[in-house]
Formats: sequence, structure tokens, C-alpha cells
Amino acid sequence: MLTIHNLSAGYGKVQVLHGISIDVPKGQVVTLIGSNGAGKTTTMRAVSGMIAPTGGEIHLNGKRIDGLEPYHIARLGLAHSPEGRRVFATMSVADNLLLGAFPRLTGSRPKGDVAADLEKAMALFPRLQERRTQLAGTLSGGEQQMLAMARAVMLNPEVVLLDEPSMGLAPILVDEVFRIIERLKAAGTTMLLVEQFAAAALAVADYGYVLENGRIAVHGRAEKLRNDPAVKAAYLGGGH
Repeated sequence: MLTIHNLSAGYGKVQVLHGISIDVPKGQVVTLIGSNGAGKTTTMRAVSGMIAPTGGEIHLNGKRIDGLEPYHIARLGLAHSPEGRRVFATMSVADNLLLGAFPRLTGSRPKGDVAADLEKAMALFPRLQERRTQLAGTLSGGEQQMLAMARAVMLNPEVVLLDEPSMGLAPILVDEVFRIIERLKAAGTTMLLVEQFAAAALAVADYGYVLENGRIAVHGRAEKLRNDPAVKAAYLGGGH
């Protein structure tokens, strides 16, 4: 579904990623964990086209997407829920969600039933249903995170990138975000998840990669990584 091969990327002269390879099979949740500065968000930005890779290849459904503009990548079915939420603050919750479906409304992706999918998104995120006419900028941090996730789902994507969905949230909201990820997984949504709470990420994922200093240090089935003494000591000691 999503294949990253020998990817290198960075910012200006600063090289952050040094030839990483990740495979995200259809219908699975794959998580990328690592310490701050390891290159997790850089990976997500390179995959979605926010920054241009300096080497390697990225394929979505067999089509090479590295080097394409972000809007082109979105049209091919890759949705990015970015770190920091980035909702459209002066627009309503419902309009934010409809913007997530914009490629469907313009014919660059199969349209399907956008209105029905909007109601499904509201059902998946009940807090948004209660606030559908409210301006996104007036939502709490947790509600904005749910909106960013729901907006990504509205693309009816092939793959969803979730970058730090629990960042800055109270524990009770972190639990709710992970329940929603589990529901998306049960519905067959393919996801690449970057998450600060490594234990929670590995609990919901099928497979995991540990990123250290821009390189994949270890990877394997999520359950195996959860029980790996080195991974436990480095990342799971204070996990959620």
C-alpha cells in the first residue's frame, strides 16, 4: 500500500533521515516511534510532500509519489493529519470536514457519498457532532485534534498519516484518541502512526519501527517490540 525505500530528507544542509525503509500494508496500522529529534515528523512531511526528499523512493499503491506536490499526493489518496492539528480556525467544524473531502468534490478523487461520509465522521467523533456549527478555532485542543483526524478520513484515503495525535492532550483525551484509532483500524483504515506514547502506539499497531538519529534501529511485529528489553528500557519505561 505505502512503501518507503531508502528515504533521505532534511532541511537545507541538515540531513535528518539517512536511508530509511518502511512498509505499510493495506489495512494495517504501522507505528514509527523514537525520541524527540529522531526524524519522525520529517518522515511524515517527506511522505506527504511537505518537504522534498533528497534520496530514495516512496510508492503509494504502486505509484511513485516522492517529489510530487502535496495536493497531487492527496489526490492519489494519502491523507496527512499533521503535528499541531492545523485546523481552519475561522471555519466551522462541518466546513473543515468538507475541506477534507475537497478532492472528491472537485472530481480528482472518486466522489462517493460525501454527505453520508460526513455523518459517519460525526458519529465516529461525537464531540464534533455536538459542535458541527462551531468555529474550529474555538474548540479545545483535544477537539481540534479529533477534527484534524476526521478531516483526514473525509478524503476517503488509501492511507492516513497520523503525526503525534496525542500531543498536548490530557490523559483522558489521549485514551479517547486511541479508542478512535482502534475504531478506524477495525474499519480497515490503513495508517502510519507517529506517537510520543510508544507503549500505546505499539498496543494499537500491527507493526513498528524504531527510529534513532534518522535511521531505523529495529523493527518488527508490534507485540515483539513491546516485549523487547532494549525497546522497553529506551521507550516504554514511562509509556502511557
